[in-house]
Amino acid sequence: MSDPFQLDSSVLFWLLDSSDPGPRYLALRDVIHKPKDDPELFQACLNAHQYGPIATILDKMDPLGFWERSGAGYNPKYRSTVWSLIFLAQLGASIEIDARIQTACDYLIEQALCPGGQFSSNGHSPSSTVDCLQGNLCWALPALGYHHPDLATAFEWMARTVSGEGIAPKSEQTAPVRFYAAKCGPNFACGANMNLPCAWGAAKVLLAFSQIPITQRTPLIDLAIRMGVDFLLSVDLVDATYPSGMTGKPSPNWWKFGFPVFYVTDILQIVEVLISLGFGEDPRLDRVLQLILDKRDPEGRWLLEYDYNGKTWIDLGQKKQPNKWVTLRALKALTAINSKF
Repeated sequence: MSDPFQLDSSVLFWLLDSSDPGPRYLALRDVIHKPKDDPELFQACLNAHQYGPIATILDKMDPLGFWERSGAGYNPKYRSTVWSLIFLAQLGASIEIDARIQTACDYLIEQALCPGGQFSSNGHSPSSTVDCLQGNLCWALPALGYHHPDLATAFEWMARTVSGEGIAPKSEQTAPVRFYAAKCGPNFACGANMNLPCAWGAAKVLLAFSQIPITQRTPLIDLAIRMGVDFLLSVDLVDATYPSGMTGKPSPNWWKFGFPVFYVTDILQIVEVLISLGFGEDPRLDRVLQLILDKRDPEGRWLLEYDYNGKTWIDLGQKKQPNKWVTLRALKALTAINSKF
């Protein structure tokens, strides 16, 4: 690294401001790495649930467990059940603190999880599944502290879609287990990406697998992780030249760091994924880590470059301005592999 990373005390002071409980909680948890039983962390967690964005989103939930509209919860974007739960997970929400999250997770499982393990955007057919949806929800539910026996089936389906093991081609429409128009083939192939491998989907799938402790991973999941890591590291992350069926060139959104992160993915999330799977010391990350460092403003903060303002339940900053949530994402990654610097 040409630019050694050191956590600036003024940035930490900014993040720990007690008048902004959401970022303060995540800074204590993910940057300072307070132990789980630390009283200061516990109080910050309570405050984040009672006064921060977590509280705002939960207050919009129907008592039955859905947001905006009953059913599978994919639409309307980005306030319905699927997106609200993903958002809550990224904010650090926890079932242990608010029982409404349990209600919402139970509702989603009932409405959107097919018997074969597919999370469906319409709630009825496994054909309405896709990697980004599957991965996001298989990450978000455990991150919220939710445990359900049917999630094992969801993870198994997701792993099989990477290797293709036991899944017939989409053309074999009478096969009991097959690929579909959207989730159209192995190795992250996606109908929305002209049937090419989709790195956005791969990032979500691998992030979900990172939730499973190494000792609990099946051989099938281990294989899917190896294939996924090989795919993500098959290009220089700085260039993000993954297959792009629509334009033939990488989306400009790869280089726009944002919060929350839904199906659009940035290269910071690819780094987050690889670090969470134990590849933080891989030399192939060196250039992209330098890029992340170079995106700091003169005060050592990161800007909000991709947002969902006006589309979600709460706005979390203005575009092109220093942003605590994006800064937390970057610092969580950098502090996790501080030995590289």
